[in-house]
Amino acid sequence: MDIRATVFVYAGAAIAEIAGCFAFWAWLRLGKSPLWLLPGIASLVAFAWLLTLVETAAAGRTYAAYGGVYIISSLAWLWAVESVRPDRWDGIGAVICLVGAAVILLGPRAPG
Repeated sequence: MDIRATVFVYAGAAIAEIAGCFAFWAWLRLGKSPLWLLPGIASLVAFAWLLTLVETAAAGRTYAAYGGVYIISSLAWLWAVESVRPDRWDGIGAVICLVGAAVILLGPRAPG
């Protein structure tokens, strides 16, 4: 899998995870119907499946690199869905995390 495909998988996983978690948030914190849990659970299953598509020898490395993508996606969700514009500190923190994710994902590895 090339880097573009990996980014696409991570982006899809982030959308699925955030949507799934938001479904639970909507039910428990916003008083929405328990029926919100059905698509929420399906979305979380899709999130877990998508992360298995990333080619790496260690699941933990996949999850760690995904963390940076998740943070960027969460801030995009904050702005697009919750109508709260991220501030400069959100942006600075997100860039730091994304750089860290790139180092984890793209750093040279010893064979074996």
